[in-house]
Amino acid sequence: MARKKTATRARKGKQWVRRVAETSNAMDLPRGIFTRRPEAIARALRQSVLRSRRTKGTKYQSAMSMLNLFINRAGKSLATRDRRRLEAAKAELRKVFGRQSRRADGVRRVA
Repeated sequence: MARKKTATRARKGKQWVRRVAETSNAMDLPRGIFTRRPEAIARALRQSVLRSRRTKGTKYQSAMSMLNLFINRAGKSLATRDRRRLEAAKAELRKVFGRQSRRADGVRRVA
């Protein structure tokens, strides 16, 4: 009986993700945006968020939130090369919005 509940829960989880993607109040993003170079990702996110009326918080917060959502949804299955590219896109996004980096020298410590 426990197996049936787990299978149902997994299926409902996938349906939840689909429903959120289709009906959420998040901004619309161009297809394949996260496969581009970091500079192009940052520019496209900025362009999308400035065009969208469906954002919460500041435009910068919404753009960074979408990037973090993508990284977090990929989880451990995200290749190291792709993770580095997306982390670089975060730095580019800060530049595009005129925000300061967390560290003055631009180096990020990884534990």
